[in-house]
Amino acid sequence: MNRALPLIVLALMILGFATLLLVGIPAAQIWSIESPEGLESYTASEQRGRDIYVSEGCVYCHSQQPRSPSQGPDGLRGWGRPSTAADYVYDAPHQLGTMRTGPDLFNVGARLPSQGWQLTHLFNPRAITPQSIMPSYPYLFELKDRAEAGDVVVPVPTGFRPDGKTVVAKQEAIDLASYLLSLDHTYPVSHPELRDNGFEHEESGS
Repeated sequence: MNRALPLIVLALMILGFATLLLVGIPAAQIWSIESPEGLESYTASEQRGRDIYVSEGCVYCHSQQPRSPSQGPDGLRGWGRPSTAADYVYDAPHQLGTMRTGPDLFNVGARLPSQGWQLTHLFNPRAITPQSIMPSYPYLFELKDRAEAGDVVVPVPTGFRPDGKTVVAKQEAIDLASYLLSLDHTYPVSHPELRDNGFEHEESGS
Protein backbone atom coordinates (compact mmCIF):
# COMPACT_ATOMS: atom_id res chain seq x y z
CA MET A 1 0.00 0.00 0.00
CA ASN A 2 2.90 2.35 0.78
CA ARG A 3 4.13 1.93 -2.79
CA ALA A 4 0.70 2.30 -4.31
CA LEU A 5 -0.02 5.68 -2.73
CA PRO A 6 2.77 7.61 -4.53
CA LEU A 7 1.70 6.04 -7.84
CA ILE A 8 -1.91 7.11 -7.28
CA VAL A 9 -0.82 10.64 -6.38
CA LEU A 10 1.42 10.79 -9.47
CA ALA A 11 -1.38 9.51 -11.69
CA LEU A 12 -3.78 12.15 -10.32
CA MET A 13 -1.21 14.88 -10.86
CA ILE A 14 -0.69 13.79 -14.47
CA LEU A 15 -4.46 13.66 -15.00
CA GLY A 16 -4.90 17.10 -13.48
CA PHE A 17 -2.11 18.58 -15.62
CA ALA A 18 -3.56 17.02 -18.77
CA THR A 19 -7.02 18.35 -17.93
CA LEU A 20 -5.63 21.83 -17.39
CA LEU A 21 -3.62 21.72 -20.61
CA LEU A 22 -6.25 20.17 -22.87
CA VAL A 23 -9.48 21.50 -21.35
CA GLY A 24 -8.89 24.38 -18.95
CA ILE A 25 -6.54 26.57 -20.98
CA PRO A 26 -8.47 26.22 -24.29
CA ALA A 27 -11.74 26.95 -22.47
CA ALA A 28 -10.23 30.09 -20.96
CA GLN A 29 -9.03 31.23 -24.40
CA ILE A 30 -12.48 31.06 -26.00
CA TRP A 31 -14.60 31.96 -22.97
CA SER A 32 -14.86 35.66 -23.76
CA ILE A 33 -15.07 35.43 -27.56
CA GLU A 34 -17.89 37.55 -28.95
CA SER A 35 -19.91 37.03 -32.10
CA PRO A 36 -18.01 38.09 -35.24
CA GLU A 37 -19.43 40.96 -37.26
CA GLY A 38 -21.66 39.33 -39.84
CA LEU A 39 -22.66 36.31 -37.76
CA GLU A 40 -26.22 36.49 -36.44
CA SER A 41 -28.00 34.34 -33.89
CA TYR A 42 -30.45 31.75 -35.20
CA THR A 43 -34.04 32.73 -35.85
CA ALA A 44 -36.78 30.62 -34.26
CA SER A 45 -37.20 28.63 -37.48
CA GLU A 46 -33.46 28.12 -37.89
CA GLN A 47 -33.11 26.97 -34.28
CA ARG A 48 -35.94 24.47 -34.70
CA GLY A 49 -34.25 23.26 -37.87
CA ARG A 50 -30.95 22.94 -36.03
CA ASP A 51 -32.67 20.84 -33.37
CA ILE A 52 -33.93 18.54 -36.13
CA TYR A 53 -30.42 18.42 -37.63
CA VAL A 54 -29.10 17.30 -34.24
CA SER A 55 -31.87 14.77 -33.61
CA GLU A 56 -31.49 13.19 -37.06
CA GLY A 57 -27.77 12.64 -36.44
CA CYS A 58 -26.61 14.60 -39.48
CA VAL A 59 -23.30 15.20 -37.68
CA TYR A 60 -22.41 11.53 -38.17
CA CYS A 61 -22.01 12.07 -41.92
CA HIS A 62 -21.37 15.81 -42.26
CA SER A 63 -18.77 18.03 -40.66
CA GLN A 64 -18.89 21.80 -40.19
CA GLN A 65 -15.21 22.62 -39.91
CA PRO A 66 -13.26 23.32 -43.12
CA ARG A 67 -9.52 22.81 -42.74
CA SER A 68 -6.72 25.17 -43.66
CA PRO A 69 -4.99 24.65 -47.04
CA SER A 70 -2.01 23.04 -45.30
CA GLN A 71 -4.30 20.40 -43.75
CA GLY A 72 -6.49 19.52 -46.72
CA PRO A 73 -8.07 20.72 -50.00
CA ASP A 74 -11.33 21.87 -48.39
CA GLY A 75 -11.06 25.34 -49.92
CA LEU A 76 -10.68 23.84 -53.40
CA ARG A 77 -13.82 21.82 -52.77
CA GLY A 78 -15.75 25.04 -52.23
CA TRP A 79 -16.35 24.43 -48.55
CA GLY A 80 -15.14 27.85 -47.45
CA ARG A 81 -12.33 29.34 -45.42
CA PRO A 82 -10.92 27.52 -42.38
CA SER A 83 -13.27 27.83 -39.43
CA THR A 84 -12.35 29.43 -36.11
CA ALA A 85 -13.78 29.20 -32.60
CA ALA A 86 -15.72 32.45 -33.06
CA ASP A 87 -17.80 30.88 -35.83
CA TYR A 88 -19.56 28.65 -33.28
CA VAL A 89 -20.60 31.28 -30.72
CA TYR A 90 -24.29 30.42 -31.13
CA ASP A 91 -23.85 26.65 -31.45
CA ALA A 92 -24.76 24.49 -28.46
CA PRO A 93 -24.02 21.69 -28.83
CA HIS A 94 -21.56 22.28 -31.64
CA GLN A 95 -21.83 20.12 -34.76
CA LEU A 96 -18.17 20.03 -35.83
CA GLY A 97 -18.32 16.37 -36.83
CA THR A 98 -15.48 13.95 -37.41
CA MET A 99 -16.78 12.08 -40.49
CA ARG A 100 -17.32 13.20 -44.07
CA THR A 101 -19.48 10.59 -45.68
CA GLY A 102 -21.09 13.68 -47.20
CA PRO A 103 -19.60 17.13 -47.85
CA ASP A 104 -18.80 19.67 -45.16
CA LEU A 105 -21.80 21.95 -44.51
CA PHE A 106 -20.06 24.94 -42.92
CA ASN A 107 -20.99 27.09 -45.94
CA VAL A 108 -23.78 25.12 -47.59
CA GLY A 109 -26.11 28.12 -47.31
CA ALA A 110 -23.65 30.22 -49.32
CA ARG A 111 -22.94 27.73 -52.07
CA LEU A 112 -26.50 26.33 -52.37
CA PRO A 113 -28.76 29.26 -51.36
CA SER A 114 -32.01 27.79 -52.68
CA GLN A 115 -34.84 26.62 -50.46
CA GLY A 116 -36.24 24.54 -53.33
CA TRP A 117 -32.92 22.76 -53.82
CA GLN A 118 -32.56 22.05 -50.11
CA LEU A 119 -36.11 20.72 -49.78
CA THR A 120 -35.82 18.53 -52.87
CA HIS A 121 -32.54 17.15 -51.60
CA LEU A 122 -34.09 16.32 -48.23
CA PHE A 123 -37.09 14.64 -49.85
CA ASN A 124 -34.95 12.49 -52.15
CA PRO A 125 -31.23 13.16 -52.62
CA ARG A 126 -31.20 10.93 -55.73
CA ALA A 127 -33.46 13.45 -57.46
CA ILE A 128 -30.44 15.76 -57.54
CA THR A 129 -27.42 13.47 -57.29
CA PRO A 130 -28.14 9.98 -58.68
CA GLN A 131 -25.18 8.38 -56.89
CA SER A 132 -25.97 9.90 -53.49
CA ILE A 133 -26.08 7.52 -50.51
CA MET A 134 -27.74 10.08 -48.23
CA PRO A 135 -31.01 8.82 -46.71
CA SER A 136 -34.31 10.39 -47.71
CA TYR A 137 -36.57 12.13 -45.21
CA PRO A 138 -40.08 11.61 -46.67
CA TYR A 139 -41.72 11.94 -43.22
CA LEU A 140 -40.85 15.65 -43.32
CA PHE A 141 -43.19 16.09 -46.30
CA GLU A 142 -46.79 15.53 -47.36
CA LEU A 143 -48.10 14.14 -50.64
CA LYS A 144 -51.19 15.90 -51.99
CA ASP A 145 -53.26 15.74 -55.15
CA ARG A 146 -52.98 19.52 -55.39
CA ALA A 147 -51.37 22.24 -53.34
CA GLU A 148 -53.43 24.43 -51.04
CA ALA A 149 -53.03 28.10 -50.22
CA GLY A 150 -49.96 28.65 -48.09
CA ASP A 151 -48.32 25.33 -49.00
CA VAL A 152 -44.61 25.27 -49.77
CA VAL A 153 -44.44 23.08 -52.86
CA VAL A 154 -41.20 21.20 -53.35
CA PRO A 155 -39.94 21.23 -56.98
CA VAL A 156 -39.30 17.48 -57.12
CA PRO A 157 -38.71 16.19 -60.68
CA THR A 158 -41.68 14.27 -62.08
CA GLY A 159 -39.96 10.88 -62.00
CA PHE A 160 -39.33 11.17 -58.26
CA ARG A 161 -42.84 12.20 -57.21
CA PRO A 162 -44.86 9.17 -56.03
CA ASP A 163 -47.88 8.65 -58.30
CA GLY A 164 -47.46 12.15 -59.67
CA LYS A 165 -48.48 13.69 -56.35
CA THR A 166 -47.57 17.21 -55.29
CA VAL A 167 -44.87 17.22 -52.62
CA VAL A 168 -45.50 19.75 -49.86
CA ALA A 169 -43.00 20.55 -47.15
CA LYS A 170 -44.08 20.21 -43.52
CA GLN A 171 -42.95 22.87 -41.08
CA GLU A 172 -40.14 20.56 -39.93
CA ALA A 173 -38.70 20.40 -43.45
CA ILE A 174 -39.00 24.18 -43.85
CA ASP A 175 -37.19 24.70 -40.54
CA LEU A 176 -34.42 22.26 -41.43
CA ALA A 177 -33.93 23.97 -44.80
CA SER A 178 -33.85 27.33 -43.01
CA TYR A 179 -31.07 26.09 -40.76
CA LEU A 180 -29.04 24.77 -43.70
CA LEU A 181 -29.50 28.06 -45.54
CA SER A 182 -28.27 29.93 -42.45
CA LEU A 183 -24.90 28.17 -42.69
CA ASP A 184 -23.16 31.03 -44.46
CA HIS A 185 -19.78 31.95 -42.97
CA THR A 186 -18.51 34.21 -45.73
CA TYR A 187 -17.98 37.14 -43.34
CA PRO A 188 -14.37 38.08 -42.41
CA VAL A 189 -12.56 35.63 -40.15
CA SER A 190 -12.39 36.44 -36.44
CA HIS A 191 -9.66 35.31 -34.01
CA PRO A 192 -7.64 33.18 -36.48
CA GLU A 193 -5.01 32.73 -33.77
CA LEU A 194 -7.39 30.44 -31.87
CA ARG A 195 -7.53 27.70 -34.50
CA ASP A 196 -5.13 24.84 -35.19
CA ASN A 197 -2.33 26.48 -37.15
CA GLY A 198 0.25 23.86 -36.30
CA PHE A 199 1.11 22.94 -39.88
CA GLU A 200 1.58 26.57 -40.88
CA HIS A 201 3.94 27.11 -37.94
CA GLU A 202 5.97 24.06 -38.85
CA GLU A 203 6.22 25.12 -42.49
CA SER A 204 7.22 28.70 -41.63
CA GLY A 205 9.88 27.44 -39.26
CA SER A 206 11.39 24.95 -41.67
